[in-house]
Amino acid sequence: MGETALQNSPNLPPKTSVYPLSYGQKALWFLNKLNPESATYNTAFTVRIRSNFDVQAWRNALQRLVDRHPILRTRFNQQEGEPYQEVGESSEIIFEEINAFGWTEEALKEQVVRHYKRPFNLELGQVLRATLFTRSQQESVFLLAIHHLVRDGWSMLLLIDELRQLYIAEKAGQKVTLPPLKYDYQHYVQWQTEMLLKDGEVLWNYWRNQLAGELPVLHLPTDKPRLPQQNNNGASYTFKLDEITQLKTLAQIEKATLYMTLLAAFQVLLHRYTSQDDVLVVSPTAGRNLNKFSQIVGHFVNLVAIKAKITDNLTFKAFLAQVRQTVLEAIAHQDYPFALLVEQLQPQRDSNSLFQVAFVLQEHTQLNDVAELFLPQEEVRVNWDGLQLEPFVIPQEEGQFELTLEVIEGQESLFCVFKYNSDLFEESTIERMAGHFQNLLRGIVANPDSLVAQLPLLSEEEKHQLLVEWNSTEAEYPQHFEATLYGNAFAEGKTGRCVDLERNRCIHQLFEEQVEKTPDAIAVVFKNQQLTYRELNQKANQLARYLQSLGVGTEVLVGLCIERSIEAIVGLLGILKAGGAYVPLDPSYPTERLAFMLDDSQLKVLLTQQELIAKLPENQAQLICLDRDWTAIAQQCKDNLAPSVQPENLAYVIYTSGSTGKPKGVLVPHLGLINLVFWHQQAFKVTSSDRATGLAGIAFDAAGWEIYPYLTAGASIYLVDSETILSPVELQRQLIEKEITISFVPTPIAERLLSLEWSSNVALRIMLTGGDKLHFSPSASIPFKLVNNYGPTENTVVTTSGVVTHERVTPDIGRPIANTKVYILDRHLQPVPIGIPGELHISGAGLARGYLNRPELTEAKFISNPFDRSKLYKTGDLARYLGNGRIEYLGRIDNQVKIRGFRIELGEIETVLTGHPQIRETVVTVREDRLSDRVLVAYVVPNQKEFSSKELRSFLKQKLPDYMLPSVFVMLEAIPLTPNGKVDPHALPMPSQSNSEENCYIPPHTPTQEVLAAIWAELGLERVGIHDNFFELGGHSLLATQVISRVQAAFEIELPLQSLFTYPTIEELSQQIEIVRQAGLGLEFQRSRL
Repeated sequence: MGETALQNSPNLPPKTSVYPLSYGQKALWFLNKLNPESATYNTAFTVRIRSNFDVQAWRNALQRLVDRHPILRTRFNQQEGEPYQEVGESSEIIFEEINAFGWTEEALKEQVVRHYKRPFNLELGQVLRATLFTRSQQESVFLLAIHHLVRDGWSMLLLIDELRQLYIAEKAGQKVTLPPLKYDYQHYVQWQTEMLLKDGEVLWNYWRNQLAGELPVLHLPTDKPRLPQQNNNGASYTFKLDEITQLKTLAQIEKATLYMTLLAAFQVLLHRYTSQDDVLVVSPTAGRNLNKFSQIVGHFVNLVAIKAKITDNLTFKAFLAQVRQTVLEAIAHQDYPFALLVEQLQPQRDSNSLFQVAFVLQEHTQLNDVAELFLPQEEVRVNWDGLQLEPFVIPQEEGQFELTLEVIEGQESLFCVFKYNSDLFEESTIERMAGHFQNLLRGIVANPDSLVAQLPLLSEEEKHQLLVEWNSTEAEYPQHFEATLYGNAFAEGKTGRCVDLERNRCIHQLFEEQVEKTPDAIAVVFKNQQLTYRELNQKANQLARYLQSLGVGTEVLVGLCIERSIEAIVGLLGILKAGGAYVPLDPSYPTERLAFMLDDSQLKVLLTQQELIAKLPENQAQLICLDRDWTAIAQQCKDNLAPSVQPENLAYVIYTSGSTGKPKGVLVPHLGLINLVFWHQQAFKVTSSDRATGLAGIAFDAAGWEIYPYLTAGASIYLVDSETILSPVELQRQLIEKEITISFVPTPIAERLLSLEWSSNVALRIMLTGGDKLHFSPSASIPFKLVNNYGPTENTVVTTSGVVTHERVTPDIGRPIANTKVYILDRHLQPVPIGIPGELHISGAGLARGYLNRPELTEAKFISNPFDRSKLYKTGDLARYLGNGRIEYLGRIDNQVKIRGFRIELGEIETVLTGHPQIRETVVTVREDRLSDRVLVAYVVPNQKEFSSKELRSFLKQKLPDYMLPSVFVMLEAIPLTPNGKVDPHALPMPSQSNSEENCYIPPHTPTQEVLAAIWAELGLERVGIHDNFFELGGHSLLATQVISRVQAAFEIELPLQSLFTYPTIEELSQQIEIVRQAGLGLEFQRSRL
């Protein structure tokens, strides 16, 4: 298409000194206006010169280059927001000589980079500058910095080749005849305009079809958060590939090119990093299809978008064939300006640009003594008629993308440069990425028939680190656990059974041993009640014998539905001592939920309190009231019972939220509790002098964590009432007053406590938290350690743990606890690299047996471990390893979330909601309120317009516990969908009063707003309300520059282009204008200051 237009192009008009910008130039000019101090679009040629050097001849040669190419003496201005370029008369080149005698190599490189990064004044025509750093008579470093507006890669090769010819001639005192330039860059601009008039519609239709639908935003994992207004601060990392011959051979066999093969490999790498099947990469074309432009310096390069679909069953060969076809089509339609394509696709202006990643291959049909100087390899030596030169490699910041892979073809190797946004990525991350790309290419050339999902990324050293080193958690139990000898069992992969069972101890037996040591110590306190270790043990023994008389024994489930109290502790220990397994039931649960749990568990016995009987649904269990029936229970013997259970027996069943709309019971054996207690006591050095709190309800698995590590160490537990838990100030008071030393506090409550002032002399030494994502780190003044913990119920409360210090910007979840292994895997159960998200999998001593009465779900979630002979639990949680071996929790893969420490399946709430006869559709999601707390928001489509949130809340209260009730209900006419027919979560409105107001048209009502609305209307944006977003109304970069130009003229102020991106509504922009005017920053003020 482009070639046809070029051949049929009409005679080009004569040159003029003023002409428009090409589309590629417009894009760069606009981006430069957004951030004029940035070096993002500065480019450089740097070379070390080691020989007698004729500086004047070099300078003369550079001057002749500027005289020869008008684009190098062009200035860029605008009129009413419309940019233009004007060729200036020949002027002396900016050539600076710097004495670098005595400088170290480090100081030299630092100064070269500093001069390279200096911004250009495009309005004055400063698009090129030369700097010579002289270290000695035999060594200099030359820097030629050029703005990207006036050059591309081809142009640089032309310029340096002409510089070589001109210097040799100048030094010899001879004249060199360079071919005359009949055409100039303005002819290219004219050609581009005519080409679009002729072929633009056909080209646009191709790209519109190629990029139809919702474009895939590539979610590359970053080290730092993406900002709403992303900077383009950059850095680069260089590495070398030696597989050039094998890659060329493979390309030839598959009727592809080296470019296609490398591009396909890069897209596979991105697919593996992001787990996204649709991968979109942009890549430059030379833009010089017309031979007449081959010797012209200027910005000809154009980008094309290469979209790939990668599926699990695709071999690399098959994928390469797909990429080959896509590339051939893209080349046939390459003349359509990329900048125009972006504007017509109308991307929303937010933190994610339309394209994030680019790929470049610099192929050299003949690697001559000019092209070699562009290789990022300082060992290269080039001779220009006695002048010895070698590349001087500096990091360059060129590029507007998050990541660019540039590959330069050498004689025997491929020289690669990852250019990356340093505001997003650390160098160590890019270094690892380079290694993974090398491993991937080696795997491709070794076996191109491999599935893309099975191609190697990790080196053997990385695998060993991830699978072995960071999972070296085997720990022997201390003598009083005698244990389990679990160290041996763990090493043998026998995570479900133990060795030498006769010597094992379960939690209640360890408690009994502690009673013998500290019988009169306080065990548990609640309000004005307390029990010593002896009293608690005796009551638990009496209850255990009573339960055994009712048939309770090994593996028998006993329900416990009781309010927070000392009796609850007695009930837990009594059930364990009887040999049974407890099933905690929160009395605040709706009757329907309790009924399901009672029916599902088929309890034979249910312990409760008399005041709760009326709330319980009908069931077949024998009810025992610990208050009403205690007289009968107290007739039992107080002595310890004979051991009847082993660590492999069941300890408890806890129900968690389920995706089917029904909760599921998790079967946890004693072994998990033993390991939890052992690790906890060792990690936090628990002694009999410690005082701990009990905040969790008995139906929350953390309740056991708050009890057993302390009752087996002689410490005291202080139960906290519900009202205190809800008041951070009162909770803090009690922690201080009762001299608590260790406290587990659910994350949302912990965050409130951390925001309070703390005295330096408090007894509290450790605050444990977990159950939800921790949003911030503690301040340096907090007088205790904050320990963040992570763990699903299916792995006995805690899986990973780590101290959070004030230095950490983003709190992590630490490392695996004792006798626990963690694997972060992709969907093919392969370990993912450091920094890359994957599903967190767990094996080890804490694993549950599975789910009660759910064999299919158990089989799906508790799978065979591909790395040893144990079982592996699929958590459904996204996480990633950090470079130091700690783990960052990222959230749920599916719709399951945690609110206030409770794991909630959003689908369960949706299922119950849609059970209401007046609800047609619903979506439940999580938002953050003004206090940054996570809250549930239900979006519902009712069958009738008049429908109240109050009615819905009342309906749900009958079926769901309080923590599963949405905080906000938003009524919609329809659930927004993506073009693919899926729910579009980004289109769901924010649940706020302002949101409903902003959806309505509100006209301008201040003079400033009226002027702005008039300016927008003049540019084609009619009926503009003060809350309407400029870009959502169809505004784009060119219109943005025109708006700012007219605003500056209308209000006589200086307003940067960035303002419209930061304040895109009339209301916001008008407020900013008033701030600038009140600050006295009008034009007259600026002029007077100048």
